[in-house]
Amino acid sequence: MSVRRVVFFTALTSSMASLAFGLGLWTAQRTMAEQLANNDARLTALSDDLARSILTIRESQVHPDGTAGGDDPAIASMAGAPQSAMVDEIKRQLQSEMGLMPVRLLRERRESFVELNSVDSLGKTGYGTAGYLGQGHFITVKHAVVALDEGEDGPDRKVTSFKIRYKGKDLPARLVDAGDALVEVHSGDWAIIKVDEEIDLPALRIDTSYAYEFAEPIFRLGNDYSKGIIVGTGYVGQRTQNGLVTCLTDGHPGVSGGGVLNQNGDLVGIPIGRMEGDYRFSFILPLREEMFRKVPSPAAADALPLTP
Repeated sequence: MSVRRVVFFTALTSSMASLAFGLGLWTAQRTMAEQLANNDARLTALSDDLARSILTIRESQVHPDGTAGGDDPAIASMAGAPQSAMVDEIKRQLQSEMGLMPVRLLRERRESFVELNSVDSLGKTGYGTAGYLGQGHFITVKHAVVALDEGEDGPDRKVTSFKIRYKGKDLPARLVDAGDALVEVHSGDWAIIKVDEEIDLPALRIDTSYAYEFAEPIFRLGNDYSKGIIVGTGYVGQRTQNGLVTCLTDGHPGVSGGGVLNQNGDLVGIPIGRMEGDYRFSFILPLREEMFRKVPSPAAADALPLTP
């Protein structure tokens, strides 16, 4: 067999293999999308059935004839409300008690976070996450965009540029404001950056009054290992002496600067680091009003209606 034929058959075989792989991948992605849609529909149906069953039980506990007993005031106050409203309220209570967030809401909030990449004066690259605040402004960690005075390179290292990934393109950003941190995992480890090009992203709702009660469920969105924005869940631990909050949720490289959301989908903090040697134990920086002093009209949590 001539060399030309060998090359031809080799190329043909490679092309067929690539085509088969691409077709298999497309089929798998389509099947997965259909399964996710079916799962969402089943979960919604189960949630409705459960809420209606609880409503039936609660209605049987209400005594309209005024007899003495142990009726729950919350049940009685809902007795005259439309059934659909009562079902929605019960579903909300179930969601709260189980520490859940609607999947659609999580997917919506994911669109507000972008990958952040930086280059320093020593030629090293870094990656993290930034959350969109509106009008081109993002919030992230200071150590992603400013070289802090720590590590073996010390003050000789400078961050020369950083960009956000938007619709497959890297857009240059600039520093607008930052905290007073000189080391990582510090209460001043925050920064506001801005992209001057026009972008179309949903702005996050801000809640600076979140209490971080012990065992409260929270949700973390970040650029996990620079593989894209991924969700993680965890529970509030305790406050530290330097103004941070501990949490048992993964603190993989890249999630710093991402978002910590409460059950309503409001931005309440940013992940800034982890316990050395333990990715499961991470630190959260609660939001403070001073962080938004140079952000034009950030969306407060009570200024916008919740997503249904």
